[in-house]
Amino acid sequence: MTVSNAEWQQRKENAIARGQGNVAPVYIDRADNAEMWDVEGKRYIDFATGIAVCNTGHLHPRVKAAVLSQLERFSHTCVMVTPYDSAVLLAEQLNRLAPGDTPKKSIFVTTGAEAVENCVKIARAYNRRRGVIAFNGGFHGRTQLAMAMTGKITPYKNLFGPFPGEIFHAPFPMAYHGISVQQSLAALDTLFKVDIAPEDVSAIIVEPVQGEGGFYPAPDEFMQALRSLCDQHDIVLIADEIQTGFARTGKFFASEYSGIEPDLMTTAKGMAGGFPLAAVVGKADIMDGALPGGLGGTYGGSPIGCAAALAVIETIEQEQLTAAANRIAARFGELLRALQAKHPDSIGEVRCDRGAMIAIELVQDGDATKPAVELTKAIVAEAYQRGLVLLSCGYYGNVIRFLPALTIDDALIDEGLAIFADAMDACSQ
Repeated sequence: MTVSNAEWQQRKENAIARGQGNVAPVYIDRADNAEMWDVEGKRYIDFATGIAVCNTGHLHPRVKAAVLSQLERFSHTCVMVTPYDSAVLLAEQLNRLAPGDTPKKSIFVTTGAEAVENCVKIARAYNRRRGVIAFNGGFHGRTQLAMAMTGKITPYKNLFGPFPGEIFHAPFPMAYHGISVQQSLAALDTLFKVDIAPEDVSAIIVEPVQGEGGFYPAPDEFMQALRSLCDQHDIVLIADEIQTGFARTGKFFASEYSGIEPDLMTTAKGMAGGFPLAAVVGKADIMDGALPGGLGGTYGGSPIGCAAALAVIETIEQEQLTAAANRIAARFGELLRALQAKHPDSIGEVRCDRGAMIAIELVQDGDATKPAVELTKAIVAEAYQRGLVLLSCGYYGNVIRFLPALTIDDALIDEGLAIFADAMDACSQ
């Protein structure tokens, strides 16, 4: 007997803590590339990919074959006990792909938050300093230290304090909201004078494109200035590439846009095609700052995840998915700007200059200082009703983000955006 979405939602609310909410009461039965079908048989076009996880689409044949092959061999031995070749092969690939020419090393963990926290551990072990600087609006995970670095209270930090100390925040540059690169850098200089001396700062962590914060790209000038600042004061520069990595932005890693080499870099989400896997990749001398046994985790570097990630990398390179991300961005940009011309008072900005990490910011009366939060919620809900999976984000929750699979075809893009336009028309009346 088929159980409906509504029945599953009721059972979910009875069985799972409310803190682990869900965007829509849609329970997926199967998925293929950029489409999904729920338990009632309804089809959805997926513009979310599990929050930028399935960059190669749902169940890419190459990823599926790699996972099935690994399952026939073994599922777990613990890479810290009796390791296996796929972990070494994947580390070699990550070290090859990471920006810059400095020799690299990697470690494996299971989640993005773990990767972030291990970056801090590695940085502190390397330079024996205490302070960490992050940016307003940034998101780095839901564990306690990662939450401390996250620059947004609700829903991520609300009720969960106190948080670890020696974490400081500075404004993130976003031209649409009047925060310039110069203002952000001046705020860092003030922080060095008021809160912590630069020689006490272990690391600065930055997203090359803010994810949950609203899909604001860090200007190249800003990333280059951070690199110079860290070089000047021997601070470890951490690029959080959890959402931006693995071809999502039209480069393999978004840091490549600014031409900088991070000292450490986090990866997760799109890394393994839907299987839980994360990593820290960084300059070898910094990565080796931690003592043997100081890094790791029971499930870190799962052999299934490693096999999937190797297949993802092969797929990105064989199918030229970085170029595909830019093609997708161009098509979305054309159609979303046409929609902006139709709704100039509601769509304040279209952001599509970092590959398939695309967003529109919804406002009232064309005013960037008046976020259209309720309109955003209504459009996302209406889109689900019409068969389109969307996500919102942003400091105020007024940004709709588009994260299609990099393997999506133009026909599905056009169909999905037509649904989106209809949903926006319906909610704007």
